[in-house]
Amino acid sequence: MTQAVRRPHGRPAQPHGPRALLGAVLNSDGKAHPVENTLVALTVVLGALAAISSLWTGLHLLSSWSGLVGILTGAWGQFISATTGERFLLIIGLGAAALGFFIGMAHGGLFGGLVG
Repeated sequence: MTQAVRRPHGRPAQPHGPRALLGAVLNSDGKAHPVENTLVALTVVLGALAAISSLWTGLHLLSSWSGLVGILTGAWGQFISATTGERFLLIIGLGAAALGFFIGMAHGGLFGGLVG
């Protein structure tokens, strides 16, 4: 025989899983921040792309451009961020984007071989 779990009145069930944890970190003030969270996700993805693609010298166009765009989105995200969790992830993404950008520049730059 199964029994229902009783919860105290007024306390809804809390969602579990990685998505709920990420939402709790990014929206720690209890408000939704869709624009800020989008900039966080974009900066982290572009930073990872720039850092990983900078490992190959032939992908300098991808690493330098994605790093540059990641730096710009991360800087704008820092400017409008609302919570500490957003700022933390933005700094991680900014660091990865800057690393990929600078290594991409060392391997050939933004226009290496395409212009002039």
